[in-house]
Amino acid sequence: MIVARRFTVSGRVQGVGFRWFVQELAALEGAAGWVANTPDGRVEALVQGDVDAIVRIERQIRRGPPAARVDDVDVVDEPASDRPPSFVVR
Repeated sequence: MIVARRFTVSGRVQGVGFRWFVQELAALEGAAGWVANTPDGRVEALVQGDVDAIVRIERQIRRGPPAARVDDVDVVDEPASDRPPSFVVR
């Protein structure tokens, strides 16, 4: 089953390679979507793919890359749509 989830990650998540970390996870799991820094210092990602892949991606997002400190992850289920062809860093 294909699902889509929006993750908003708080903590020390900008300037530590977090967006590239999420892009790598998406590539490994065959997920589509995007990831971007927000003006308030968080990172936001919309990830769509197989439910098991999205669960694995979420687990890793909650850990973050080595230089990051993840304080909170807000997760919102989104309606799955026609899958974007790739995953982009904005």
